[in-house]
Amino acid sequence: MAFATVRGLVAPEIAGPVAKALVLLLVGYGVWVNAHLRGLWFVGLGLLCNALVIFANRGHMPVSSEALYRVGLESYIPKLQQQYDAVHTLMTGSTQLWFLADIIPVHVLGYTNVISLGDVYLMVGIALTIVGGALESKRKAQEPIDIDLSF
Repeated sequence: MAFATVRGLVAPEIAGPVAKALVLLLVGYGVWVNAHLRGLWFVGLGLLCNALVIFANRGHMPVSSEALYRVGLESYIPKLQQQYDAVHTLMTGSTQLWFLADIIPVHVLGYTNVISLGDVYLMVGIALTIVGGALESKRKAQEPIDIDLSF
């Protein structure tokens, strides 16, 4: 019953983009609140890049067929042409902001994928945040502990 009510409120063709916008807003808020963690600025930049290209292309991340061929994932091309998932689509001549789309072929240490500039910023930001947290923890662990043993 509740599903029918929700379904009646949001048309199916805009439900995906609305859900994506809500997720980006929530994650963006989390990044904003934790802006004191320097690495999260890269995470925010990556989210912004990905959001721009996704919303410029009707709620889908365009994927380069050339990049898919370069990493041996060309079997996904027919699926992308049919928009088999709610996130990706095959890049075409009318793709907006194509330079922010999934155009970077990656084949490193058994990891094979096609990623975007935003994904690179996200990974750098996550790595910087983890390293920064580890260094901060090490610094705190090396500080002298002041214990009052007087009775």
